[in-house]
Amino acid sequence: MIGKQLYEHARNKRIPGGAQLRSKVPELYAPGQWPAYFQSAEGIDIWDVDGNHYRDWSAHGIGATLLGYRHPDVTAAVRRCIDEGSFSFLNPPEEVELADLLCEIHPWAQCVRFTRSGGEIATVAVRIARATTGRSKVAICGYHGWHDWYLAANLGGDDSLRFHLLAGIKPKGVPKELQGTAHCFDLNDTNGFDALIDQHGDDLACIVIEPCRFYDPEPGFLQHVRDRATRAGVLLLFDEITIGFRRCLGGSHLRLGVSPDMAFFAKSLGNGHPIAAVIGTTEAMDGAHESFISSTYWTERVGPTAAVAVLKVMQQIDVPAHVDQMGQRILQRWQHHIEATGVPLVVLDKYTCFPSFDFQYEQAAELRLFFVQEMLKRGFLSSSSVYVSLAHNEENLAVYDAAVGEVFADMAAAIQTGNLEERLDGPLPVKGSARI
Repeated sequence: MIGKQLYEHARNKRIPGGAQLRSKVPELYAPGQWPAYFQSAEGIDIWDVDGNHYRDWSAHGIGATLLGYRHPDVTAAVRRCIDEGSFSFLNPPEEVELADLLCEIHPWAQCVRFTRSGGEIATVAVRIARATTGRSKVAICGYHGWHDWYLAANLGGDDSLRFHLLAGIKPKGVPKELQGTAHCFDLNDTNGFDALIDQHGDDLACIVIEPCRFYDPEPGFLQHVRDRATRAGVLLLFDEITIGFRRCLGGSHLRLGVSPDMAFFAKSLGNGHPIAAVIGTTEAMDGAHESFISSTYWTERVGPTAAVAVLKVMQQIDVPAHVDQMGQRILQRWQHHIEATGVPLVVLDKYTCFPSFDFQYEQAAELRLFFVQEMLKRGFLSSSSVYVSLAHNEENLAVYDAAVGEVFADMAAAIQTGNLEERLDGPLPVKGSARI
């Protein structure tokens, strides 16, 4: 198999960690079974380098392809861009068009800067906040990438980020001198947040928080954060990289009714093409004028061209309504099969744009692998959650639903006969952020 050999070569000899993105490492899903490399993709369909066809009912581009793979309008715009030249010594005019569009969608913002990835834009936003305020410390709530300013929270040796989606992140390579510059608080923990502000408020440049991810914050919590940040002279930054545009055109904070000083976006903004943006008020982003924030490939043309096309599609089609409706349908079908087969699963109470279920069983890891491998055999990339896209529809849901029904029934039979482990075709997936 070309793909398997290629991945073994990459992991063992050429690419430490096996892949550039942790979430795309095959060992997280089904070691030796999950495909590593794709040849082409369109809608929800992926063809790997061995010619196998899969329907993506899992992380679907890790949330970046909200419109589905190779959306025709976005692809057409990018092709025109490439035909005319995607790079030169001058700047692309599309970045100004994109900046105007973002400020129209977010009336509270006046200024925009661009990068090409989420981790970069979060770092740029924090750099601007530090430059504007003249302060150094950062308060954190959520997952915000891999850069030093964020991982510094774990330099104390207590795994402070463990409640922020990824436990066990080791800050190796992060200068120990950054210890004490990043402090964590938990969503909806008003007392913990207030204690942090009371202790570090005078030194905080910014509060970086995902306004929501899988469910709404408790009523009043974000407004409390907003009010305390204002009183302390601390800039409030909303990370909309993952949730942005899934709940609302322009980002979840518009729906939640709380305006930050800056907000940043990536992932679905480009629908698979690299682009990221931080928007903010003129006052909050004043520091960007004097801070050195500059990179050659932030001036390429494909990113902003794709983003403009994406936003125009979203202005014509209510994408959040579609993914919400499809997510509800997925949850209904899962629940139907759970009740019909008696499998020990429970549907989770999260946003319907991120439908998820969990295994309530002592051999949960074995059960999860069984589900993944049996769906692979039927031509599906599946896990216990789905990043719903515009390309997921009733027609392809019917095909997925039939496969899930079969696999859930097989799962129930394996549990009943007690031969679950015997039916596994490979080792269990690795956990968390463990090194592969």
